Amino acid sequence: MIFDRVKSLDAIIATAEKKGLQRSLGAFQLTMLGVGAVIGTGIFVLTSEAAQKAGPGMMISFVIAGFVCAVAALCYSELASMVPVAGSAYTYTYAVMGELLAWMVGWALILEYAVGASAVAVGWSGYFVGFMKNTFGVAIPQALAVGPSEGGIVNLPAVVISVLVTGLLILGTTESARVNAILVAVKVAALTLFVALTVPTLRTAEFTPFLPNGWGTIGVVGAASSIFFAYVGFDAVSTAAEETRDPQRNVPIGLIGSLLICTVFYLLVSAGAIGAIGAQPVTGLAGEILPPGSPELAARCAAIVAGGATEPLVCSHEALAHVLRVVGWARIGNLMGLAAFVALPSVVLMMMFGQTRVFFVMARDGLLPAKLASVHPRFKTPHVVTAFTGIVVTLAAAFLPVGKLADYSNSGTLFAFAMVAVSVMVLRRTDPARHRPFRTPLVWVVAPLAIVGCVGLYLYLPFVAQMVLFGWGATGLLVYFGYSRSHSNVGNGVDDLEDNPAFAHAAK
Repeated sequence: MIFDRVKSLDAIIATAEKKGLQRSLGAFQLTMLGVGAVIGTGIFVLTSEAAQKAGPGMMISFVIAGFVCAVAALCYSELASMVPVAGSAYTYTYAVMGELLAWMVGWALILEYAVGASAVAVGWSGYFVGFMKNTFGVAIPQALAVGPSEGGIVNLPAVVISVLVTGLLILGTTESARVNAILVAVKVAALTLFVALTVPTLRTAEFTPFLPNGWGTIGVVGAASSIFFAYVGFDAVSTAAEETRDPQRNVPIGLIGSLLICTVFYLLVSAGAIGAIGAQPVTGLAGEILPPGSPELAARCAAIVAGGATEPLVCSHEALAHVLRVVGWARIGNLMGLAAFVALPSVVLMMMFGQTRVFFVMARDGLLPAKLASVHPRFKTPHVVTAFTGIVVTLAAAFLPVGKLADYSNSGTLFAFAMVAVSVMVLRRTDPARHRPFRTPLVWVVAPLAIVGCVGLYLYLPFVAQMVLFGWGATGLLVYFGYSRSHSNVGNGVDDLEDNPAFAHAAK
């Protein structure tokens, strides 16, 4: 049978203790890691795409996406506090529903984290290009500023930032967390300043019509499916459980605390942007709806600017900096661009951090080559898998646009979130006596809401993004049955890492 391999929670925890990572993170660092992972490309860049779909109604989109993440976070918190080891949804699924589904979740997490990191790197590149042009008058050639699908050759700034973050992660978790805390402070300060300058001057007329495109795919729910990327990353906190002091207490604080902080910021920032310059979608000459990221929208935006009109919010690649420049705060707008330029790498860092830790645990379980789980003798980090992840992230960021990358990442994330919610319910039935330092409240309501929410948002993703999950999943099945199933520690009866010569050799 293909669903017969389940790794007990006790075995998972014992494995982590024998081949574990250094515990160095506290509640504050975890919360900052969560905020650092969440606040980024979604609010700094994808606000424009959400406005083109939903107009001012994107505020509802933020609430919808935030609600789905909130109920998923409650499920994550219970499992993370029970199983304080690396691996996130992959580990939880392995313990509850078996190896095959765990493999598929881990494979989906690769799609979430690696592709998500690439998306943020591309978003950072847009701010970097704009900052250099508006501050120093240096225009980076289009051939080196965007990928082939947008008329360029390679996105060189995205390549550079991906390589730098990879090097930082190899140096060490604590060092990465310290740098991340500084970058988080920069982002929070920038968004606070944006709110302070825009919210007091907002014009209520800019909120009408509030739902110009209704509730459909090109509407509020469709915008929620895309802007969901603005919340992606909070779950990466759970992948750091194995490197956390007192994880039963600190992991739930990091998960829920970071999500609450980010939701408040998103609502205030979106209200400020809408009220300051408006966020109505740009339509074609015949009044037709233009899909975000389409050549037709790009051409229409170019025509509007060429005609001497102010560039609409939906046309900007630097949404927040653009708003401040339009309302008369040009220098502060440039500083906003600088803040994004400085701070967005923290999101790349956290995405790649989560990816490497999932890879690490999958290799530790024998489902990927043991060499990937090698720990650097000096830095005590999984350096091999970090370098491999960095290469993948760099290649994707070099050639693909931010919108498509974000949607692809969302498809993997929604699948993983839904499986976590299922795992919580199954484990409540199969192991009700196990100690739960954090219990999901109203679990038989919260967990089904998380599942329904994830499925609903997935169905409103662009068709290509939906198909990416299926194509990626099919590839994962080939890898599993071609390599992973025959090398699985559980399948081979290896419960103790010391009994696995291949792993012991790779760890040296």
